[in-house]
Amino acid sequence: MQYKRILLKLSGEALMGDQQYGIDAHRLKEYAEDIKAVVATGVQVAIVIGGGNIFRGLKGASEGMDRVQGDHMGMLATVINSLALQSALEIAGVQTRVQTAIKINEVAEPFIRRRALRHLEKGRVVIFGGGTGNPYFTTDSAAVLRAIEIKADVILKGTRVDGIYTADPEKDKTATKFHNLSFDDVLSKGLKVMDTTAFTLSQENELPIVVFDMNTRGNLMKLISGEQIGTVVEN
Repeated sequence: MQYKRILLKLSGEALMGDQQYGIDAHRLKEYAEDIKAVVATGVQVAIVIGGGNIFRGLKGASEGMDRVQGDHMGMLATVINSLALQSALEIAGVQTRVQTAIKINEVAEPFIRRRALRHLEKGRVVIFGGGTGNPYFTTDSAAVLRAIEIKADVILKGTRVDGIYTADPEKDKTATKFHNLSFDDVLSKGLKVMDTTAFTLSQENELPIVVFDMNTRGNLMKLISGEQIGTVVEN
């Protein structure tokens, strides 16, 4: 396998499937089966998932809500998604732990780095919920932070697009795909990969990012196996 320990970043919107909001049980099952196949190879898997399918703090703030309050609601949305993915994984037979940056002891463990590492070493999938636990930070920032803390080899950003393009391929049919980029290339071309805080943190810690289409079955396994899937960003 190309990687020994990965952090998989999933967007909350991806869980909606074809719905307008909420969680699509079929999409959740597909993700669980793809993750299970990777875990079976011995690769250690940690996951950070967004909450945009339920609530997005920035949108709430734009509609007059207090930004801090909105972000706390967004953190709780990520916990809901984390528990849903945990359930799907356990139904598939994968041992899973949810750790949260905000304390909800009745439903999840608090984030403790050494405990998370121990879970990973035992072959359990660890899902990090609650973002960083702080307002004004996105789940992209949480993903990079947790990846650095657990010494992940790479961040795999699963999206509905199969990589990074010169423009939005869903809007511009002439957009061309990049297969490999440096961090400096992304900045100089003004490409959107992650928010600036997350991207800078990844660059400073020399943590590669792979953007790929998670909604195509088997792509995660192909990527782990070393196939050229998506776009790789590295120093």
